[in-house]
Amino acid sequence: MNISTVTFQNDALADIQALEADMSQTQNQLSTGLQLQNAADNPVAMSEVNQLNVQLSASQQYVTNGTAANTNLQLEEQALTNATNVLQSAQSLATQANDGSLTTTDLQDIATQLSQQLAQLISIANSTDSNGNYLFSGEASGTQPFAESGGTVTYSGSGGVNQIEIGPNQFISAGDTGSSVFMNIPAGNGTFTTAAGAANTGSGSIDTGTVTDPSEWAEDAGTYTITFVSPTEYQVTDADGNPVTSGTYTSGDAIAFDGIEATVSGTPAEGDTFTIAPAGTSSLFSTLSSLITTLSSTTLNSGQLATQIGGAEQQLSNALDNFDNVQASVGARIDAITAAQSSAQTQQTTLQSSVSQLSDTDYAAATTQLSTEELALQAAEESYASIAKLSLFDYLA
Repeated sequence: MNISTVTFQNDALADIQALEADMSQTQNQLSTGLQLQNAADNPVAMSEVNQLNVQLSASQQYVTNGTAANTNLQLEEQALTNATNVLQSAQSLATQANDGSLTTTDLQDIATQLSQQLAQLISIANSTDSNGNYLFSGEASGTQPFAESGGTVTYSGSGGVNQIEIGPNQFISAGDTGSSVFMNIPAGNGTFTTAAGAANTGSGSIDTGTVTDPSEWAEDAGTYTITFVSPTEYQVTDADGNPVTSGTYTSGDAIAFDGIEATVSGTPAEGDTFTIAPAGTSSLFSTLSSLITTLSSTTLNSGQLATQIGGAEQQLSNALDNFDNVQASVGARIDAITAAQSSAQTQQTTLQSSVSQLSDTDYAAATTQLSTEELALQAAEESYASIAKLSLFDYLA
């Protein structure tokens, strides 16, 4: 078969250029440390690397999300600790005020201290992070959650909180709303509240009561009224005025009906009343404000004073329990973040190893390959040069 000189030269040059391209690619792999420069190098491997990088990016984002949420939750935990300390001090003052032997001046001094603690609690409830976002505003982090006006504290934050994804389909609340922490505190003993009548003239007081048989208590029964028909006899009526029970009164004995009981102490006057109503919720701020008003009053008798202070003590205890519950929830979420981040970091190590195996250069193999390619190129160039010099005169000679 005859091969023209042009064809020979073109084929030889194409082969040399291909060898040079292969050697250039190998040199690039050695210099960059990557054997996959583009999809053309190994389409299947590049597709796998892209998928692995997507998973790696998502895992890194989970860790970033967790870090941000953890910072916010730790700030909340500290704020709750500060609020608990203030509230415990307020509870101690309430217990001191319920001594029964304090003068009006003593009670007003305690009221002044409680006013300062109320201001501290409002300040804590309006705590912010380093960016000025409010911790207890929920999703409305740019809105100040609490404001006081005329002795009333209102909540302006959101009713929901931001959900942060810290793992595949794993979301946590990045905070708690001010309404759930400070506002919606179970009232009374959690089932019902007690109160002394505003027109009472005797020294009788009523405690916060207890539930003896939940199956007998009707939440929708409305307000019961205990009326003292004489200093030693009482009658209980329901919300419609129907008699429920009656009996002889002895100070310190429990008055029981419909699965509940409450103890009246002191000496009620004829016509004095006490009410028992289903419990709702009350804010911590209104509890303290009401207690301050009670301690500042000069018109309440001893029975009314004892009843209202005792109710406030119970309410402050409920608020402390709520703080404990929220803090436990915050701690659980911080633990969940730690576990999720540990899992994500382990996954990242595995993913990075897989990416490396697919895309990183095997230096030993690449070095050997480069040497082989250099020899092949050298041989091709020498062969071409040798053959290119041949002519018919060489054969005739």
